[in-house]
Amino acid sequence: MLDSIASPTLWWVTIAAVVALLAVDFLATRKPHEVSMREAVAWSSFYVALPLAFGLYMWNVHGSQRGLEYYTGYLVEKTLSVDNLFVFMLLLTAFAVPKVLQQRVLLYGIVGALVLRSIFIALGAVALERFDWVFLVFGGVLLLTGVKLLRDAILGNDHEVDINQMRVVRLVRRVMPVTDEYDGTKMVVRREGRRWLTPLALVVIAVFATDLVFAVDSVPAVYGITGDPYLVFATNAFALLGLRALYFVLQGALDKLVHLSYGLAAILGFIGVKLVLHWAHEVWPSVPNVPTLASLGVILAILMVTTTTSLLASRRTSALQGDAEAPELPRENDQQESSV
Repeated sequence: MLDSIASPTLWWVTIAAVVALLAVDFLATRKPHEVSMREAVAWSSFYVALPLAFGLYMWNVHGSQRGLEYYTGYLVEKTLSVDNLFVFMLLLTAFAVPKVLQQRVLLYGIVGALVLRSIFIALGAVALERFDWVFLVFGGVLLLTGVKLLRDAILGNDHEVDINQMRVVRLVRRVMPVTDEYDGTKMVVRREGRRWLTPLALVVIAVFATDLVFAVDSVPAVYGITGDPYLVFATNAFALLGLRALYFVLQGALDKLVHLSYGLAAILGFIGVKLVLHWAHEVWPSVPNVPTLASLGVILAILMVTTTTSLLASRRTSALQGDAEAPELPRENDQQESSV
């Protein structure tokens, strides 16, 4: 049986708080505008401080083990959310979304991700409650995802988006006509006596489709850290709520995380093995479980190595490009020959 710290009251309060924060975000973006770095940093700071403070509440009220599970789960989900940002960035670029509309698209994407992940969290809780072998299934999903990420990274196919090849985009275009230009925040306009979708509607639908893919990975990943459905929901919600602002803070730095896919593959693979071991421990008690503290240490180590190697590789690439673009100075012998 899954053990949870949450009472019905805590669930309702948490859901109401998430809805309220989303409402504030919609109010902040009701007037389309280009996001300044100052605005993005302010919102990002708030959405980092809030989950950290909530973790302290968990630690003090529900004990160090629950607090550790929460922080570890939040770290995993925040890392996976950065991968979300890569795909969002590629979609916004591919659809040529105007800068004044980008944060509205991101907000729709966050809402879609929250709804989809909430459904997966509920289904996962029911499945884990009834069938122990679901841990084995979740572990297999994460291992396969990790292998795919690693393969794509090696082949150089990671973070590639071709909107013309997306099935959902082709299906929508087949069902309804799409205008060539954006019309503010409108998703549907009336032309020639019929309804047309705008590119804004199309990019939002594409973002929803990617949300579904990420939900399949992220929910099993955090269930590999904690079996408490409430903590799974809380870590997902806090990791997603700050994405809108974080996108504009990291927009220039995202392309420097060249080894992120390798790190994510390692993290998902590790958690997949952890879930398989957990299932095996339930069947054969002699099989060891991986403690949450050890999981946190491994994940932090992977993130530190990935970030360090990414920055070093990006710096090396920039230096090589700088050398290639630098004008060739005349040699001393050439100067002498020209003077003669």
